[in-house]
Amino acid sequence: MARSAQSASTLVWLRLDLRLDDHPALAAALAGGGPVVPVYIWSPEEEAPWAPAAASRWWLHHALRDLDAQLRACGSRLILRAGPSPEALLALAREAKAYRVVWTERTEPASRERDAEVAAALRAAGLQTEAFPGALLFDHAKILNQYGKPFQVFTAFWRHCLALPPPVVKKIPASKFAGRAPARWPQSVSLESLGLLPKKRWDVGFYSAWEPTHAGAKKNLRRFGQAALARYASERDIPAVNGTSRLSPYLHFGQISPRQAWAAGARSPKFLAELGWREFAHYLLRHFPQLPTRPLREEFLRFPWQRDAKLLRAWQRGRTGYPFVDAGMRQLWQTGWMHNRARMVAASFLVKHLRQPWTDGAAWFWDTLVDADLANNAMGWQWVAGCGADVAPYFRVFNPTLQGERFDPAGEYIRKYVPELANLPPPYIHAPWRAPQAALATAGVKLGENYPRPIVDHNSARSRALQDYQKMRTSL
Repeated sequence: MARSAQSASTLVWLRLDLRLDDHPALAAALAGGGPVVPVYIWSPEEEAPWAPAAASRWWLHHALRDLDAQLRACGSRLILRAGPSPEALLALAREAKAYRVVWTERTEPASRERDAEVAAALRAAGLQTEAFPGALLFDHAKILNQYGKPFQVFTAFWRHCLALPPPVVKKIPASKFAGRAPARWPQSVSLESLGLLPKKRWDVGFYSAWEPTHAGAKKNLRRFGQAALARYASERDIPAVNGTSRLSPYLHFGQISPRQAWAAGARSPKFLAELGWREFAHYLLRHFPQLPTRPLREEFLRFPWQRDAKLLRAWQRGRTGYPFVDAGMRQLWQTGWMHNRARMVAASFLVKHLRQPWTDGAAWFWDTLVDADLANNAMGWQWVAGCGADVAPYFRVFNPTLQGERFDPAGEYIRKYVPELANLPPPYIHAPWRAPQAALATAGVKLGENYPRPIVDHNSARSRALQDYQKMRTSL
């Protein structure tokens, strides 16, 4: 299948890099001779058990449609195929008369295995292949501690990264696409045939919460860089205000690069550190591929979790009786996203108050988050559960009532997502079970009817969690 680079095509195999700018693999394809054929292959079975779930598929549908529109504006287009990836790429290479295939490296264990298999199959057929960095800020394969081992503490990891040359955005002018279309485009399956959108319309709230396009990414990037960045350190923990970047789904799907986010947030060391946590999550997944399912701290394999389907369901539906937790869980269900402060409190509540396995929480987030990222999800849940790298101490148990009073003092976040409590004044909106009956009646709140009583008592739940932790420790 070998052909001249001047006449043959290059396939750009796109995955979580759905953009046209600051894209090393695409830039390399455009720098060579011959036509460039961008392709996306839908092959969820190759990523099992961590194939894109419901909310992610919603975002992916719109991101693919938008990318095709961007490419067409440049005189190109996006070819869609269904997997398996080796067969799909080989067939497309024959149709497009391609001599090489390029792509962006990924971190996920299943993806890395699949990429190695794809590369071997393509090379066996005479095709050139090359994988490029682009999804992360730094080359993680070269980042090791003084003993030649992977870092497991964020501060040391990030200090090492900050000593490296800073990331640089490399633009790709639209003019680079001129004359790079093949004489005849290969066939593409329809986007609708991939079945990414839900059949039942549970996604209605997503459309008002998000613009899952390149334009939406640029809008958020511009808003954050111009307005929110100066207040980021002070407002990032307040869920009622738009104080975070809201860039996570765009970063996950590669609609913007981490280098573009770095450039936009360079004036805020705090924001750059948050990008650093994203790097650290992918670094850990690269070096510890068991991260999504197995605790890094082996002693937690003996932790006495108390699986209870009813408690898990109450938490999933935002019916725990703790308004700040419930607001977060309902924001997640309605918009496919949850503010980071609420994520920490809601996750802590599940594993420490309800003593449910952190893997059950991670599975729910995986299904419901539009920014569901395997590395971030696994590291975050292990951090909260106290069983991962650089973890929060297990004895740090968030008090959900105090967290609400501190970070949502007027109850604006709760009023938005738990409307049955909207007429309760502070401080009762954070602890309606403490409100006088007259205040509840005036607000139209009927505990146990239109809003649940707390499903656990905070003090008792905290004591039980610490007792379980001590039992685990003494069983060593």
